[in-house]
Amino acid sequence: MIIGQAPGRKVHESGIPWNDASGERLRAWMGISRDDFYDPEKVAIMPMGFCYPGVSRSGGDAPPMRRCAPTWHGWLLEKLPDIRLTLLVGGYAQAYYLSRRGRSMTEIVRDFSPDDAILPLPHPSWRVVGWMRNNPWFERETLPVLQRRVAEALAG
Repeated sequence: MIIGQAPGRKVHESGIPWNDASGERLRAWMGISRDDFYDPEKVAIMPMGFCYPGVSRSGGDAPPMRRCAPTWHGWLLEKLPDIRLTLLVGGYAQAYYLSRRGRSMTEIVRDFSPDDAILPLPHPSWRVVGWMRNNPWFERETLPVLQRRVAEALAG
């Protein structure tokens, strides 16, 4: 299962989740094809917000509406009992599902346990390029574990 933020403008217009450069990067990180990614028998996709939240004052996408996750996530998770791995993609999903206790997204991603059923990841937007340059351990250590765990989850 992939839990991300809310659809961005391009995804909102296409109606297909992760149908943008962020989705391409996420699929590459996971080591899976576009066909496998969009196969609902293999991958569940659940955003923190279910609609495009519009533009923020700074010009980027606004945050997901706060009422979406509490309203829908529990109900949806009950319908998906066979989740083998959950990816919390970005700060909104991590803040909702993990106790951050003053920790940054970098600390949360770095401190994950490779055997946990939940793996936190940064959001794969264009902004992550600089973050990855400053955190080379992510590519070297985290991505191989992520790809192994995704392959295991898909294999059953």
